[in-house]
Amino acid sequence: MSQQLPDVQASSPTVSIGLNRVGVTGVEKLVEIDRNGDRPIVLMAEFEVFVDLPKWRKGADMSRNMEVIDETLEIAVDDTASGVEDVCGTAAERLLEKHDYTTQAEVRMEARYVVHDQTPESDRLTQSTADIIASATATDEETREEIGARVTGMTVCPCSQGMSAARARETLLDLGVDDETIEQFLDAVPQPGHSQRGHATLTVESSGEPDLDVIDIIDVARDSMSARIYNLAKRPDEDHMTYDAHADAKFVEDCVRSMAEGVTERFSHLPDDAVITMKQSNDESIHQHNAHAERVADMDELRAELNGTQD
Repeated sequence: MSQQLPDVQASSPTVSIGLNRVGVTGVEKLVEIDRNGDRPIVLMAEFEVFVDLPKWRKGADMSRNMEVIDETLEIAVDDTASGVEDVCGTAAERLLEKHDYTTQAEVRMEARYVVHDQTPESDRLTQSTADIIASATATDEETREEIGARVTGMTVCPCSQGMSAARARETLLDLGVDDETIEQFLDAVPQPGHSQRGHATLTVESSGEPDLDVIDIIDVARDSMSARIYNLAKRPDEDHMTYDAHADAKFVEDCVRSMAEGVTERFSHLPDDAVITMKQSNDESIHQHNAHAERVADMDELRAELNGTQD
């Protein structure tokens, strides 16, 4: 004989404190994204799903969260979605509908994406990887969606390079080389500096679905560092990357500023209230610590600063 099981989650907690985010993490799903006539992108994505919890309720309905995310993602697989951020937005809105005690629902997603490249000198086909980042937050007022990427590149420290240039200049003077020739040589041959593997993260959040292609976001993030890197590299490609990186040495702060410049130039159509998050972390080669810089700003703030109309 069966009996109805008690709904323990709906009971009152011992300590009456509300919680901002309650849900599930590590949900893996296959997602297919439309590419406007090109071959669709198929991603093995990992999701996090959260709702807020009022102080009078003991727990969230975890099984209901899983039901919603399963239903939404299965639909996305059957009928290709316009973007991963749209999948997150749909799921967040359904979560809000299914949980009458919540005021906010949040869905986050990350997936590894393969970028097809040509090596810079040998012109060989190769691949690079990027982490696609998407999220959505739904409330009764609006749904805000975010799309972005995390990429890897190469940076060179300008400070270390400056010390190498000073040593080279002094050595050439001691060898009797005139000042003009020395400067011409140093301009043509960038001096060594310690290199770093850099990790750039760029995301754009707006009300509704951002009008962006994630490939463009990946390009802006990759170009913000001293040089792009490639999985396959013949000797001419290695020489190309090394020279390019040393010819454009950048501090971690410079990479974030380059991202900001790239965003305003490439995504000029974005609304003023779009929120841009830019982060750069460099794995130091001569230190045990790493370097990090970031900036979060509305699009109108970035435009004003880069145009010189804001301090």
